[in-house]
Amino acid sequence: ILVWNSGDYSLCATLEGHRGMVAALAWTTDGTRLASGSWGHGSDQLLIWDTQSWKRIRALDDPNELVFSVAWSADGKRLVSAGSDGILRWWNSQNGQCILSRRGHEGPVQSLRTSPDGRLLASCGDDGAIQIWEMDTGEHVTTLRRDRPYERLNITGIKGLTDAQKLTLKMMGAIE
Repeated sequence: ILVWNSGDYSLCATLEGHRGMVAALAWTTDGTRLASGSWGHGSDQLLIWDTQSWKRIRALDDPNELVFSVAWSADGKRLVSAGSDGILRWWNSQNGQCILSRRGHEGPVQSLRTSPDGRLLASCGDDGAIQIWEMDTGEHVTTLRRDRPYERLNITGIKGLTDAQKLTLKMMGAIE
């Protein structure tokens, strides 16, 4: 990771530690720590850095093969990571322990964002859904999704459809 000074565009620091491609970065609100997530295996894929010394503080053992997104709680005590397995993980940033995990999406989670007041977390994934979570508790609040082509089409009792056709219609929003 290369950190640049936005004033004069000079290189501030080179952060080494990831073995795979870095796909996610997030600063704490006070700017004292940086979290980075990468593609790889093992504890080199989710790292926390001190932004004064630019030293690695902690490596978190995220079981995701690919960490696509990270987000900090407003107080910087918790970090949320998400990636290829569709699961959101809440971490204690002080001791590195995973304190909570929630299945968020069917397929990879592409992005995490906190609300301006820090109370809510939004996740979006390849499944086309946006999930809203309580940042402090990890409780699911709501799901936002635009209608798919056959959303809420009731196919109960329809004759002449194969199992494969029914499955396809259900994947596009039909219900039975």
